[in-house]
Amino acid sequence: MSRGEAKNVSPRRDGAAPGTSSGAGALFALAAAATCFITGESLPVGLLPQVAASFHSSLSATGLLVTVYAAVVFLASAPLTHLTRDVPRRILLAGALAAFGFGTLAAAAAPTYAWMLAARVVTALPQALFWSVAPVAAASLFGPEARGRAVAGVFSGSAVGIVVGVPAETWLGQQAGWRVAWIVLAGVGLLTGAAIAKLIPTSRPADSHSATGTNPDRRRYRILVVATILAVAGFYTTFTYISAYLTRISGIGRHDVALVLLASGTASTAGLAAGGVLYARRPVFALVSPAGLMAVALLGLWALGTGGAVATGCQALDGFGLGTMIVAVQTAVLTYAPGRTDIATAWFSAAFNVGIAAGPLIGGLALTNLGLRSTALAGAVLATAALLAALNLRSGRIGPPASPEPV
Repeated sequence: MSRGEAKNVSPRRDGAAPGTSSGAGALFALAAAATCFITGESLPVGLLPQVAASFHSSLSATGLLVTVYAAVVFLASAPLTHLTRDVPRRILLAGALAAFGFGTLAAAAAPTYAWMLAARVVTALPQALFWSVAPVAAASLFGPEARGRAVAGVFSGSAVGIVVGVPAETWLGQQAGWRVAWIVLAGVGLLTGAAIAKLIPTSRPADSHSATGTNPDRRRYRILVVATILAVAGFYTTFTYISAYLTRISGIGRHDVALVLLASGTASTAGLAAGGVLYARRPVFALVSPAGLMAVALLGLWALGTGGAVATGCQALDGFGLGTMIVAVQTAVLTYAPGRTDIATAWFSAAFNVGIAAGPLIGGLALTNLGLRSTALAGAVLATAALLAALNLRSGRIGPPASPEPV
């Protein structure tokens, strides 16, 4: 029996064997956790004007709540993953959701902007761990041939966060106040943590077939990281300020913003499904095409986004591109990881959050110096740069090096 086969049949303590119905339940719990984290990270976007008014701060300053959150995830992902590499997944993931829940409650109680910023830091730390470990944990619940579907399962929770979580919380915050939206999210996060504690197997990240890349390739992995930073930065350069953009530039009513976010999230969900199918059939195309779609969408938003219907369509296309990219790139990371997949995923998560952190900052600079409409043009430029980077995946040797190298 090979080493990989031995890992594949290793016993699971306090949890399900790969591919069982309990494994499906554990995957559902991970998807629900992803919903919580994505909703929490993006929640200031939908309620940016209300939060800014509460703390008497500008839109660009309040947008930094997204930037700082993402910066913490970037800085903490690899170190925290390394420090906790031997902690059983059940303990690690359940603890991350508990910290998220209590940190979100602290944000709801924030009397000042500084308090709110500190609470965002607290909730960003468990997110750094979650996105480093969860995709690998999901892949370990099933056989190696189901890696892509398991990853898509986790990221379906991201789609639910975008499609349901952010719009629903935006609506709730508009009706009952932004603090109520944070309290409800905290409760959902704590309940999800309890589900994870019940369903996730007690195993270390290194104890499964998903611990290492199936086709290690350091060059392709680095291209994936660079393209991810640029594409995500392009998306968030505009998306952070999309509520203000839609109401002030596109003429959409304030209470209709949630519907536009719903359309964007629905398109992102379709992108997740498309990303999984495309990567299985044409992996390079699946990795290159999303950036091109995002560039076209953001350029269209800048040039033609003064109309509400066009702005909604462009934002939906942008969301579709992002959803496609997420699944395709994360699956490729599990394929091309030059060392341990949890560390490679940590750096991918860090790259993703570099983009999230850079986007609001770049968008804020564009807004301040060139006006709100320029945020879409800046996003289009970044998405185009991501496309140029991803095109490099089409050249060079495909296959593993003589032996896997550490990241």
